[in-house]
Amino acid sequence: MTDRGSTYRDPKWLLALAIPVLLLGGAIGWFAHAGSGGSLGPGDRTAVENVVRDYILENPEILPQAMENLQRRESAAQLSGIRDEVETPFPGAVLGNPKGSVTLVEFSDYACGYCRQSVEHVKQLIAANPDLRVVMREMPILSPESTDAARMALAAARQGKYAAFHDAMFAAGRPSDATIEAAARAAGLDLARARQDARDPAIEAELAGNLDLGRRIGFNGTPSWIVGDSIMAGAVGVETLSRAIEEQGGA
Repeated sequence: MTDRGSTYRDPKWLLALAIPVLLLGGAIGWFAHAGSGGSLGPGDRTAVENVVRDYILENPEILPQAMENLQRRESAAQLSGIRDEVETPFPGAVLGNPKGSVTLVEFSDYACGYCRQSVEHVKQLIAANPDLRVVMREMPILSPESTDAARMALAAARQGKYAAFHDAMFAAGRPSDATIEAAARAAGLDLARARQDARDPAIEAELAGNLDLGRRIGFNGTPSWIVGDSIMAGAVGVETLSRAIEEQGGA
């Protein structure tokens, strides 16, 4: 898995190519069924192809709309059966309003530069949406040190100081023994307790579970996001996340 700052799941150009084919296939099937008892001759097929082609050229706005609908259906199918698991945080690993009715899920890695850039974006979203609950799923994939940082973050969550450690860790720079300890001290952690908790098998199980969830959803990098039926990968920016939140009833 890699740190990538753009959408890398289901490239849009593939969908753009697929949608006209689907439209054409559907139109040919409908005309065949409705007009000729189940088959079309070469001339009829050409006529249908021309109708579909002309319609797409005259109404190109249907392509992004169809693309969005197709992606939403695919995302809903991917989340079917695991949504509750995805949206249920490790106790304390939440930003924003823990009781908020709108949930944004972020899969993150402390060694990920794009995740670091997204810290400010998430803060802006929280400031604009008092009802936003941000469920943080630690998915350390870039280095052993990012796994150590993730363990300490969940240990911080047990002390009610997840947000403080989260911000301090990203501000400290790339994870290392020194930066992890500096972030823990800046967050005001009980270091002895945090070190003990970081070795808890329950925390190891949480990290393994997050990696499994990411794999099942189709994420292969960080940051990755879920809002309702919207699945997004990469540093998508505040505007894209805000639109997805608004669709779920956020401000």
